[in-house]
Formats: sequence, C-alpha cells, structure tokens
Amino acid sequence: MFRQAKWDEPNIYELSNGREGVRFSHINDTFRDIMGEISIDANMKREKDPQLPEVSEVEVIRHYTRLSEMSYGVDNGPVPLGSCTMKYNPRVALKYSSDDRLAFIHPLQPEESIQGLLKALYDLQTWLAEITGMDYCTLHPAAGAQGELTGILTIRKYHEIKDQIGVKDEILIPDSAHGTNPASAIMGGFKAIEIPTADDGNIDFDAFLAALSERTAGFMITNPNTLGLFEERILDIEENVHEKDGLLYYDGANLNGILGKVRPGDMGFDIAHLNLHKTFSSPHGGGGPGSGPICVKNRKVVDGITLKDLIPGPMIYYDETEGIYKIKWPGRYSPGLLKAFFGNVQQLLWTYVYILSLGPQGLKETGEVSVINTNYFVKLMEKYRGYSIPYGRRFRKHEVVLSSEPLHEETGVTAEDVSKGLLDVGFHAPTIYFPLIVKEALMTEFTEGETKENIERYAKRLGEIEDIARKDPEEPKKWPKNTSVGRVNMVKANHPKTLIPTWRIKILREKGLIKTLR
Repeated sequence: MFRQAKWDEPNIYELSNGREGVRFSHINDTFRDIMGEISIDANMKREKDPQLPEVSEVEVIRHYTRLSEMSYGVDNGPVPLGSCTMKYNPRVALKYSSDDRLAFIHPLQPEESIQGLLKALYDLQTWLAEITGMDYCTLHPAAGAQGELTGILTIRKYHEIKDQIGVKDEILIPDSAHGTNPASAIMGGFKAIEIPTADDGNIDFDAFLAALSERTAGFMITNPNTLGLFEERILDIEENVHEKDGLLYYDGANLNGILGKVRPGDMGFDIAHLNLHKTFSSPHGGGGPGSGPICVKNRKVVDGITLKDLIPGPMIYYDETEGIYKIKWPGRYSPGLLKAFFGNVQQLLWTYVYILSLGPQGLKETGEVSVINTNYFVKLMEKYRGYSIPYGRRFRKHEVVLSSEPLHEETGVTAEDVSKGLLDVGFHAPTIYFPLIVKEALMTEFTEGETKENIERYAKRLGEIEDIARKDPEEPKKWPKNTSVGRVNMVKANHPKTLIPTWRIKILREKGLIKTLR
C-alpha cells in the first residue's frame, strides 16, 4: 500500500538553535580568486547581521529531506501535466548550470572577462533559431508568459512603425489556447478574438476566415494544438493572415511533439516563443525560474527595419574584427528591457548543456518517443468505457485530452475525483478541466523520459478508479487518503484571503488566525 510520508515538520526558523552549520569564509576566498580584493563602502554594509536560521548541517539535511518526502516531483515518478511538458531534469545539466563561478559573474563586467559565457549564449541563440526555423533569437524573456508578451509587443511595434496600429487592433486566438494568450494580447493593447474548434479538432476554418479582417494584427496559435492535434491547414492559415498584413505568432508550449520533425519558421510563423523549462528540460515550477526566449524571421517592416530590430533585450554577436563575443543592447525600435540584463542565465545554460548532450538526432528522437508514449497511452485507454477521447481518433502528438464525462454521467464521479484517486496510489494527476472545450477534461502528457511500465500502471489505475466508482460512487469523494495532506476545499484553497505567504505560521496558528484547509 502506498503511503506518502507525513511529518509534523516545523519550518527552518523554528528549528534555529544557535548551532553553526556553515562558515562563509570559503565563499569569500572563492570571490577573491575570481575578482581580486575588493572593499565595501561602509554606507553599504548592514548595521545588523541578517537573521538567518542557525542550525547544524545534519539538521538542515534532515529537515529538507523530510519535506521532500512529503512532496512529489519528476524525481519521484511521472508528472503528466498536459501542455506543461514536465520532463526529467538531467543531472549533467544541473552540474554545469549550477557552477559556483556563475554566482560571481556580474552582468556589467567587461565583455572580455566573460567570453566563455557569451560564447555559450551566442551558440544557444544560433541553435534555437535553427531548431525553430527562425532567423534571430533573444534569450531575454524570463518565462513563457513573458515570452508571449514579448511577442505581442513585437507585433504592436511592427504595426506602429507602419502607422496602422489604430486599424490593427485585434489578435485572433483559438478557443483551445492557453489562458495566457488572450491575457498577453490584452496587455499589449489588443482585443482578443476567439476562434472556435471544429469537430475534427482543428480550428474552424470558416470561422477563422469570417473573423479575419483588416483589423487583424496577428494570430496566436500553438501547433500541435492543446488537444495534441496538428493543425492540418496551418499553411492556409499562414497565407490568409499574411494577406491581411498580420503576423503569425507561435506559442512554443507544445514544441516537444514536433521537435526535429517540423519547424515553426517553415510553417510560416513570424514570431515564436519557447519554453526552455518545458521542451528543453530546465527545472519547471517550484524548481524554476522559467525562461521564454523568442525567435523571429527576418521579415521586413519598412525599408531598413526588420523584425530583428523590434525584439527586446540584449543579443550576443561575434565581432570578427576584434575576435571576441559582444553584447548588443536593444535599439530605438525595440520595446527595451522586460527584465534586467540577459535573462535567467542558469536556465539558459541548462538548455545549452541539454541540447549539446543530445545533438540533432537526440532532439529528433525526443519528439518521436514523446509521441509514441502518448499514443500508446491512448491505445491502453480505449478499453475503458468511463473515459472518452473527444475530437476523433486521429493520432496525437505530445499529449491527449481524455474526458471522464461518461463516468461522471453514470456515477457522479468528477475529473477532480479521478485525479485524487491517482494521487492516492503515488501518481501525479494530469491537468484537469482544461482545455475548457472538453468537459471533465484529463489533459495527459507523458514525455519521452517516461517508461512503458509506468504508462501501463497509470492507465491501469484509471481503470481501477472507474471500477471503484461504479461499485461505490461515494468512495472517490473521500480521496486522497494516503497523501501527506488530505483532500482540501478547492474553493477555499484558491481564495486569496485564505493563503497567507509567511513563515510565521506557528504564531498565526497559536493566535487562531489561520486553520488547516480541510
């Protein structure tokens, strides 16, 4: 029987007891080796020492080990969150992206002193452009959503320069898109126009043509789409959008399903953002932060200006005259900076090592195996009548959206109950209730690193949940029973007044100001 560890664990400050676990003298020595002797102005020094917890090394190790045993991540088992592409994070990339020497590099120090880093970033720019079929990349955006906003601001600048922003005020977006797509469009000053999905899982092409007009500034779309299906008329979409002088924007969240097979640039996309914390394995979510570079085609805006001139953040180039790598900061047509300096450099170097370790053939195999895993899972699920696969029996790419609506109609058991039943035996739940166009959605994505045996166990557990629900529909409402935290009140847990982000949890409990969310 699976049972997750459960500890009555205090926070690290409550464990503080005056013991010494580490001395910082070796860090100072490392700093001196790299930078030489420096002096800190007295006005910049703290008057008091920082209030750090004081515990021994063994106490720290045991504390965080206990916490890790109460949690779940890609090191424990499959995390098939659809559209999130939660991959295993290779330790070889961790080794190099976490090199101590990176901590002592300052982004404003002379270019000559960071040639190794600049070369790695230059190579990464080049590789990402090649992988996506684009011409130029900026590594600057700090996350996927920021990459989206960067793309939207690029579209806006394109139309501003052409003096047509007053007319071009709409961005077309499929109804299956990520919620950040319409949010990014609106933040960029556009209206988001929803395009429905047809019965075959592609966008409704007639509805697309009806919505397309002289007001269309661009079309945001991911391919494969959120259903895991390839948009079969993407070249027709490209032709029609460009005919209206709109730009085609590629949401890179689902790139894993076509990696090494098809490139957004070859489909006619003008702008593409990438999620390095998805497709390229750098840590995701709590292991972040993320990274969302964007790449562009060398599309003409007006004479002397191309899309390359419109993207934000610095780019790395090689100065052949001086024989060194240099930093080119954004010019007059760029939106400028969306964050400080280069981007999340640790994530960028993680991706650099990941791509370098796999090479072109390895990246291609990544896409192939992720597609095989998904379609194997689809085949296993066909025998369970409590689940359906909406939008036809076409082969999926990186993910598939199941629906537990048949089970819900027969027993009252919901997609949420199903996900809790997965947690109860040590599996991570898929993405649920998304996309909104699928009722009782279970959006499932097994990446290339997942084993055949785990996929089989996952499908078997979904079948067991169906059997239990038919025998006793009330039992799934009690799940999970074997996790460190039991079933929470989902409404209360999501209410902003319920969540109190503070480590002073013990004091608040003692004063009766908070209660456990059950």
